[in-house]
Amino acid sequence: MKKGIQPVDPNTFFENRFQNKVLLITGAAINSIGGCTAIRAAKEGAKVVCVDIKKKELNETIEQIKEFGGDALAILADISKVEECNRIITETIEKYGKLDLVLNAAGVMDGNDPSKPQNFEESTHLFPSPIHNATDEYWDLVMKTNITGMFYAMRAQLNQFLKQDTGGAIVNIGSIAGIIGLPGNAAYSASKHAVIGLTRNAAIDYAPNGIRVNSVNMAQTDTPMVFRAYDFVKWAMDKGMGSGMAGGKSQSLLSMNDPNGRGSTPWEQAAIILFLLSDDASNITGATIATDGGWTTY
Repeated sequence: MKKGIQPVDPNTFFENRFQNKVLLITGAAINSIGGCTAIRAAKEGAKVVCVDIKKKELNETIEQIKEFGGDALAILADISKVEECNRIITETIEKYGKLDLVLNAAGVMDGNDPSKPQNFEESTHLFPSPIHNATDEYWDLVMKTNITGMFYAMRAQLNQFLKQDTGGAIVNIGSIAGIIGLPGNAAYSASKHAVIGLTRNAAIDYAPNGIRVNSVNMAQTDTPMVFRAYDFVKWAMDKGMGSGMAGGKSQSLLSMNDPNGRGSTPWEQAAIILFLLSDDASNITGATIATDGGWTTY
């Protein structure tokens, strides 16, 4: 009989681990990896700056943090716009006076506005696609958020770190699609490979400044973005669309050996992210960590 592994308890936290630290998180909507990381970090004493394009879901994260007395700031912003990334830093410093840690979690799998409901019939040209069917708009919009937006965000963040001259730590969210290919996801896979390259380059350039930069790369994780993608895949399969290789591999090692076939939880990802941001990870930089349940192992 298959024996599953118990996931991290959402209520787990280490008291005062991030006391007096200011943590900036892009992509901090409720139930996302960024949102769960924000909630746990606040429980561990961090002052958390939460950024997202989805106003309602962003405010829900803030509300949860404030319910237990945590300190958090909501900033509604689109990281694909350079002026928005600069404004995020300005508002962070105005509120807390400094920046210590960063999680760049904002990202998309398709070219649709994630703050709006999906409409498959009217926006097929914006959904994941193999190269031969990919539209310019799909490619441009995914790349604009996932890698150009991350570049804009990191540039603003690193300028603040250099200005302070007190070091810092950044974690960027990649994907298994940045380590291996992902069928039918040309733009997403290319953008996540670029995230890993940007992470490694930053780790090299800013090591002399005491700044660590790492990436986490997950497989199936139970978040709104992944559920959104599943809905599209089911619709596309019914229409005879998508990649012929889409069913070639669909589970990680841990998922295929779990009685319920579960993916990872955002709380499991948050636990690893916060370790990488903590002083316990003082000797880790430039790492591309596969937080994927063994997906890229087998």
